Amino acid sequence: MGLRIAMLTTFFPPYNFGGDGIGVQRLSEALARRGHSVTVIHDADAYISLAGQAPAPVAPPVGVEVVSLKSSLGVASSLATHQIGRPIAHHETLKRLLKGVDVTWFHNISLVGGPGLLSYGSGLKVYEAHEHWLVCPTHVLWRFDRERCDAKRCLSCTLSYKRPPQLWRATGLLERQARKVDVFIAKSEFSRAKHREFGFAPEMKVVPYFLPDEAETAVAGAPAHDRPYFLFVGRLEKIKGVQDVIPAFAGEAGPDLLVIGDGDYAGELKRQAEGMSRVRFLGRKPPSALGEYYRDAVALVTPSLCFETFGIVLIEAFRRGLPVIARRLGPFPEIIDKSEGGLLFDTPVDLRTAMESLSLDPDLRARMGAAARRAYQRHWSETAVMGRYYEVLKDAAVARGDHRLAQAFDL
Repeated sequence: MGLRIAMLTTFFPPYNFGGDGIGVQRLSEALARRGHSVTVIHDADAYISLAGQAPAPVAPPVGVEVVSLKSSLGVASSLATHQIGRPIAHHETLKRLLKGVDVTWFHNISLVGGPGLLSYGSGLKVYEAHEHWLVCPTHVLWRFDRERCDAKRCLSCTLSYKRPPQLWRATGLLERQARKVDVFIAKSEFSRAKHREFGFAPEMKVVPYFLPDEAETAVAGAPAHDRPYFLFVGRLEKIKGVQDVIPAFAGEAGPDLLVIGDGDYAGELKRQAEGMSRVRFLGRKPPSALGEYYRDAVALVTPSLCFETFGIVLIEAFRRGLPVIARRLGPFPEIIDKSEGGLLFDTPVDLRTAMESLSLDPDLRARMGAAARRAYQRHWSETAVMGRYYEVLKDAAVARGDHRLAQAFDL
């Protein structure tokens, strides 16, 4: 039985900066492929206010209706929601769009409606925590833009980012609104534990990200690069930690480092790498172009300094049989341990040792790559993860006594 499902998110491609919007798109398309009617509602003004301009248009997701909210108030609408924690400009539109849906599914709602949005909609209510917004005004638990957060100093930290404090966080609004949600989803065991550590009381289920099954095709063609290389893929921001990797590529001997992505820290990283012939910045690449780079790399390096909620690039590498070298931080240890598809590092010496191990021992790299590929199929493929979603949603429907909905999620 197909259901009417509404997805609420601030960002959605092409009005999107990071992995959360892409994750919502993949989930929406997977639900549509399984016979559900899916509508995604996102806030175009929020993206434009941060990016400074509208994005280039892209093809709409297959089988999914997309509603882009726009207001004559523009950035003022986003600012009001940020401060008050409720939908302002789109109150009536949201009420109308969400009337009578079977599943109201909240994602990153920070600027599309804030915690006040959790009163909207009908049917089963699901909240999926792509970031740590539920416990952190800056979403990333990166305090004063210089260190990982280990205790709440939210007011001074928010001001250090030159952002106005969110007044609603001092009112208990989020705690009251959270009671209207049937099930909360975290993207990793680590993220669930971090939410609890920072005071989020409701139980959370864990459902990881996935990659679409139909995208699993072999990548053939000429080599992506003319020398052995390690690969970084992601936004170029201080919290992503690329600055800690670049020093390992000093000198002329050894593999290169290819950096795919862009961001506000790109200029600083390029200055750091001046005169280093083994470091190459390739800029942004569309997802369709990444396969050949994953295929030919020695390993993917993920050196994030902050508390990620997951790590989509890890499973992108695993799908191609590419091992990963990740910082021993956040969700990365649980992903590496589950996959046996990579190595962890703490220090610059650890990082160099891990890179030497994989570049000098092809058999080790092949074994880890094969393990990564098997683990991807078992834990992070669309088929595996959608099965987990259905289990969680069925349990939540049973708990609220809605047996019609529960039957819709029978595997």
